[in-house]
Parts: sequence; C-alpha cells; structure tokens
Amino acid sequence: METREKSRRAFIKKSALAGAAITLGAKSYGQIIGANDRINIGIVGVNGRGQQLLKSAASNENTVIKYICDADTRALENAIMMAKEFSHKPKGIEDFRKLIEKKDLDAIAVATPEHWHAPMAIMGAKAGKHVYLEKPSAHNPAEGYKLVETQKETGMVIQVGTQQRSAPTTMQGLQEIREGVIGKPYYAKTWYSNTRGTIGSGKEVPVPEWLNWDLWQGPAPRRNYKDNVVHYNWHWFWHWGTGEIHNNGTHEIDIARLALGVGYPDQVSLSGGRYHFDDDWEFYDTQMLNFQYDDGKSITWEGKSCNGLKFYDRGRGITIHGTEGSALLDRNIYILYDLSGNEIKRIQEEAQSATTDTIGAGALDVYHMKNFLNAIRKDEPLNAHISDAHISNMLCHYGNIAQVVGKTLEVDSKTGKVTNSDKVKEVWSRDYEPGWEV
Repeated sequence: METREKSRRAFIKKSALAGAAITLGAKSYGQIIGANDRINIGIVGVNGRGQQLLKSAASNENTVIKYICDADTRALENAIMMAKEFSHKPKGIEDFRKLIEKKDLDAIAVATPEHWHAPMAIMGAKAGKHVYLEKPSAHNPAEGYKLVETQKETGMVIQVGTQQRSAPTTMQGLQEIREGVIGKPYYAKTWYSNTRGTIGSGKEVPVPEWLNWDLWQGPAPRRNYKDNVVHYNWHWFWHWGTGEIHNNGTHEIDIARLALGVGYPDQVSLSGGRYHFDDDWEFYDTQMLNFQYDDGKSITWEGKSCNGLKFYDRGRGITIHGTEGSALLDRNIYILYDLSGNEIKRIQEEAQSATTDTIGAGALDVYHMKNFLNAIRKDEPLNAHISDAHISNMLCHYGNIAQVVGKTLEVDSKTGKVTNSDKVKEVWSRDYEPGWEV
C-alpha cells in the first residue's frame, strides 16, 4: 500500500551519517552501515543483460550490490567477481525465493529469461522489495495485468527497463513534439533489423552440472533439457520467450506510443512469417505490424530478425511524422526535419549506448537505474512506471496474438482486451508448474 511505501522511505531517510557523501567517495560511502539513503540491491539473472544492470546499479553512489542470484553457478561466480571491482562483495544465492526473504535487501533488478519476469516482480513486490524489471514486463497479457494490480496493492516501486525513456535527447524530442514542433503528430514508424542465424534442431542432452534446470524453469511447466535453449535461444520458444517484438521491438514501440500520445490501439493487423530457416524457432522472424487508433493515428513496426537492411543507416529507430515536419529518435540521437525532409536540428547523446547487440550496454542504463533509485529515495517520478509500461508491453503481445489468431485484432481501447476472437485465450495466459502459479 502507499502508506507502506512512504514508511519505508521515511525509515531510509532517517538513517545516520547524512553528511558522509561530502567527504567520502561514492564507493566508500556505499559501504557505511547506516549511511543516509543507501539502497541494498540484488541482481537476478546475470549471464548477459544482468551484468549491465549490475554495473549500472554499482555506478550510482550509495548503492550496494548486496546479493547476486542465478541458477547458473558459472554466471553467479562471474558476477560476484565483477561486483568486487566496484568494492562490493555480494553473496551468491541460487534460489530466488530465498533471496526475497532477506531483511537487508531493499530492491531487486531482474534480467532473467522472460517466463520469470512477472512472477519474480510479483513475488518481490509482495515481499516488500522494489523492482527494476527488464522488458518485457510479462510473458503473457494475464501476468501483465496481475503485475499492475500487485504494484497498486503493495505500493512498491516497479520500473520497467525501457531505458530509452531516460535518454536526454529522447526526453527533449518528446517534449518538443508535445509542444508542436512537428505540428500534429499522426504516424510513427519503428523498426529493428538484424542478421540472426539458425538455432538448429535441439537434441535432448544431460543437464550441465553448472545449471539448476528446475530453478531455471521456475513457473514454466517442466520440459527435458535441450542443447539449443540456454542461454539465449529461449527467446524464440513460446514456452519461455516472447519473440523479437518483445526482445527488441518493445523499446521503439514504447517511444512511438509516447510521441503520439496514445494508449491501447483499436485495431492491430499483422503480416509476416518464419522465412529464413527451417529450425526450432517458433515465432515469426519477419513481422510487419500496424496499430490503428480511432483518431486516425497509427504506429507501424517492421521487425526483421534475419535481414539486416537498415533504415536511415540504423538497425533500429523511430520516425514520428506530423503535419509540419518529422523527427527521428534512437538511443543516441534526436534529429528534426521539415516537411521536405531537410534536417533542421541534430542533438546527439553525450555518451553512446549499444543498439543491436545482446547486452545493450550504455549510459542510458545508468540514467534509468538512477531514476529507479531516486524514486525509492525521494519519490522522483518513474520514467517507466509499470502502469504505463504495461500498455506498450501489450502492443507487443498483440503482435504475437495476431500470429496465433491469424486475423486482424479488434481491441477495446479502454481495457486492452481483444474482442473479436475466442482463440486469443490460447495465449492470453499460460499453464504453470504446480506450486508456481501466479
């Protein structure tokens, strides 16, 4: 509840040594027991993206990496060694359920496979922990709605890791668009282009000794271990992942929605397929989506996982078109054009961020993590609050739902529910391993 959150923050702010930051460096300050507003954080899932979250958290002063949690003992040990470089000596925990029992833990940052995202965030919030949650915020729509409900019930801070919302150039661009710099915005084009290879056909093999396969699966119904799932290819299986639109399209679709000032769409249409390889990949590798709004505004997403042709010499980005001009936004730049396509302004980020690799490291992670920590410490508004980030997450779910339903979706723009197909029930929720139900 809101009262609980305020009480928790008040407790942090009443701690001793309020003036220590003036005389001590950030690393030393973060180690003082009882320091003014120190936040103890646990990083969960550290084989890839979680390593960057660790660095981002550790780079913020008076933030201690208290625990590392992973079902992979190799990743666990590597992350502990990495944290020591920041003068932290975290403890390793394999089982997430034991992590959230810790009384000296204030927050968690989650970068696990996607079938774990919402369950971990829900469990963490109910245990009194604030949550930095990598996108997508949920593996399926039902979990997303449940997560929003849980945040309201607990009052805990939940930030979704759509870090471009914290990019200074993007924030400036969005503000200027709202102020009318391109007239009335009515259309946004978003894209992602890469050249991913085949994942092959998996073979059942013994579980590696370094992996707790039961914990890795967590809430997902049990399956035998195959050699083409862990650590990255789970993205392309419905059982654990959500495809490229959630893996990457989330970021651009999210910013496009903010630029147009829209929420749930009224209609979603899809074309595409799995064109490049005959393998175990279950989602489309090519998706052309159109999100239509009753006020005439629209968003398109073109996802090409296996064909790297770029737009504007960029593997990913957003263009927003209005009655008086257009704007281009990506993680590193804001460009303004007149109606004839002539560039009239260009502002680059002072520090660059990666775009199409598997880690996505860069300055935006630090900004976004700082916003999360400041929301805990001093009620700073979140840049990607779960209640709003959930809407962008749902737009991506519609893309995958349309693949299953096989027709244009009609959506209730007030609730986000699909209204024209009973088949949507097949992917609106999921089955859970007994004892792991959300």
